[in-house]
Amino acid sequence: MKKLAVLGSTGSIGTQTLDVVRMHPDLLKVETLGCGRNIRLLEKQAREFKPSLVAVYDEEAARDLEVRLSDTDIRVVSGMEGLLDMVTVPEADTVVTAIVGMIGIQPTIAAIEAGKDIALANKETCVTAGHLIMPLAKKMGVRILPVDSEHSAIFQSLQGRADSRIKKILLTASGGPFRGMTRDQLSQVTAKEALAHPTWSMGPKVTIDSASMVNKGLEVIEARWLFDVDPDQIQVVIQPQSIIHSAVEYEDHSVIAQLAVSDMRIPIQYALTYPNHLPSPAEELDFTALTGIEIGVPDDKTFRGLPLARKAIEIGGSMPAAFNAANEWANAYFRKGKIHFLEIYDIIEEAMDSHRVIKDPTVDEILAIEDGIDGHCLKTYGK
Repeated sequence: MKKLAVLGSTGSIGTQTLDVVRMHPDLLKVETLGCGRNIRLLEKQAREFKPSLVAVYDEEAARDLEVRLSDTDIRVVSGMEGLLDMVTVPEADTVVTAIVGMIGIQPTIAAIEAGKDIALANKETCVTAGHLIMPLAKKMGVRILPVDSEHSAIFQSLQGRADSRIKKILLTASGGPFRGMTRDQLSQVTAKEALAHPTWSMGPKVTIDSASMVNKGLEVIEARWLFDVDPDQIQVVIQPQSIIHSAVEYEDHSVIAQLAVSDMRIPIQYALTYPNHLPSPAEELDFTALTGIEIGVPDDKTFRGLPLARKAIEIGGSMPAAFNAANEWANAYFRKGKIHFLEIYDIIEEAMDSHRVIKDPTVDEILAIEDGIDGHCLKTYGK
């Protein structure tokens, strides 16, 4: 029985994690749940899975939930301290970091220090603090198991490689809803259109990042840390049908890929049941219905999220944190309709140009970068 702490249980990854738990109640048990402020759904989850503790980042919402759950024995905690409590309870052995944004850094580090394995869906943790996270996990002897479909595909393609050396990682991208559009066309798109992803069902922040290709840039940075490869060994390819989830090329030029339907419950489950592939709630891939698998290359001149991410990696230090923080701000403002789609790139680039790089940033410095860039963007672009 694997015992889980699910951080971000009310979001897209969190709810699908609970789908996997429902399918394997004999193998998986929920010990704690945590969210930002969606207490209506968290209450339903708590009553179904009966965790010992639930955490709500928003303190006012936590007080409301405490009243709602007063007829149970479930303890309610709040704020960052509450999130840290829920990921470090002795009963849990695996923490699913499904919360979105840099808010996930501190709980992930606390969980690693407490000896918990990490099912990692919070890519911002590796993007901004990979230089801290990976050595700490090695020191504590814990496993970081990727949940992102692309990184899970890479991880699966690396199984059983023995002494074989990686030549290249082929990181796939669907291209999002705006694939093939020109800059003139992109200047007119809306958040509603950007949220209509053609192949994946994801949370709003990640869906917008997919449309801008910033998400793929974040994944390149994450892959660099997860798989200890040089960024130049990571090639992004467009695979619009989202059937090939990523691949690895070895020195003999053999390419091993992982294929499946576009369902996040497959990589989530593999992270929780590794090294076993067990029956899944997802549908199987029907090869008799496939009409073709298209492969293309990214349009980096139009969709500048990826080249900006590569620039951040090349500069190193705290620059990926600046890249990520500026994108979080721009993404949120685009969703609110306060900036145009192409301004996302301008905001990121300007924030990176004005950022003073810290060679080896601490967690406190990384979080200060987020606050500083939020303030800078609000002052410069706030409307």
